[in-house]
Amino acid sequence: MRTRRRHFLRTILATGTAPLIVPRHLIARSGQTPPSEKLATAHIGVGGQGGGNLGEIGSFSETEVVALCDIDENNLKAAASKFPKARQHRDWRRLLDSHKDVDAVVVSTPDHHHAPIALAAMQLGKHAYVEKPLAHTIEEARKMQEMAARMKVVTQMGNNGHAGEGLRLWKEYIDAGAIGTAREVHVWSDRQGGWWDTQGTARPKETPPVPAHVDWDLWIGPAPMRPYHSSYHPMKWRGWWDFGCGALGDMAVHNADPAFYALDLGAPDWVEAETSESNNDSFPAWNIVRYHFPARGARGEITMTWYDGGRLPAKVPFLEEGRPLSDNGLIIIGDTAGLMGGSHASPPRIIPEVKMKEFARPAATIARSPGHRIEWVRAAIAGKPEDAQSGFWYSAPFTEALLVGLLAVRFRKRVHWDAAALKSPDTPEADAIIRKAYREGWQLPA
Repeated sequence: MRTRRRHFLRTILATGTAPLIVPRHLIARSGQTPPSEKLATAHIGVGGQGGGNLGEIGSFSETEVVALCDIDENNLKAAASKFPKARQHRDWRRLLDSHKDVDAVVVSTPDHHHAPIALAAMQLGKHAYVEKPLAHTIEEARKMQEMAARMKVVTQMGNNGHAGEGLRLWKEYIDAGAIGTAREVHVWSDRQGGWWDTQGTARPKETPPVPAHVDWDLWIGPAPMRPYHSSYHPMKWRGWWDFGCGALGDMAVHNADPAFYALDLGAPDWVEAETSESNNDSFPAWNIVRYHFPARGARGEITMTWYDGGRLPAKVPFLEEGRPLSDNGLIIIGDTAGLMGGSHASPPRIIPEVKMKEFARPAATIARSPGHRIEWVRAAIAGKPEDAQSGFWYSAPFTEALLVGLLAVRFRKRVHWDAAALKSPDTPEADAIIRKAYREGWQLPA
């Protein structure tokens, strides 16, 4: 988009006249967006969630899909059948080298690829939509926030509930005094088990042949090389330290979002965890992670507990006896009542129910969103990073805070955290998790 606009301006300067362009108001009457005002998108990872992102973003009148990329030829062919004019790539590095007309990238890969792709794209001035969790390590999240700010690009993490009505109601209810002073947070997910069965397991010893449609070297990318196995690709990669961030990385970005947003939690100063038996290959089969957030501004200290793998809060203040919990959810406890809701920042209800019936819903004080992905597209076209509400200015610190909890999972002790220094003062062994090594040829851009 910038390239096309620069060419337009050069034409005016060189000739003294503008080229013939159909007036925008005439095109608008036809329901079409002028080609010069479309956001040219490249989609990296086009299967699964990437296919969903491609389908929605590619359907907007404000966008033009110009490039597709996937290490899996089957995924690439399926995407190309829907967008036959888009150029195809297997290696995202070649895509970025050759596509000067790309305005924005949509990154829907396994977690370990997020930062290398997004940083390289942003360094070229491309806007970036990156699936959740934003990064694989704490350092990556920090670098992504810094790069986005330096390049002034428009960014968004794929926690789509952030655009919903529910997220805004959580904050509006709390600001209206629905629960008094917030004290504690409980957030949980059913992920693992039937979703992917690799957590708590050892690395497979079998070395089956790589499927013909998969480029395994490109799939491994920046991670340490290991033989192909179906326990990694597709989908089950989330359960492995080298590739994913476990159930916490998958669902806390959704389910804990209202707490971070409404309570302005910031960074924890310590975390601790209880887990099942674990190893350094896969995440434990279940985890209970406790975060402590110090007082911030007018807010007092907050404790937040995350549960996965079938674990749930044992007893929740204000929750009626026998009232079941959903498979995924969030409860914020105040000194007079609580707020409870499901996954993806769904609308909350006050507990106990009698308090909900007495509550007068406050007037809306927060602007509503047209939708998570279209919000990003329109912000990118307008060049307004602040209009994408889960931009890296918000989602990177949120991701950092969540990933600090995985340090306690890995080292099985209370870990104190210095966010300014990006370091744990009492766990020096965590440095290798905070800042990881990258395979040759896949290092992060400076």
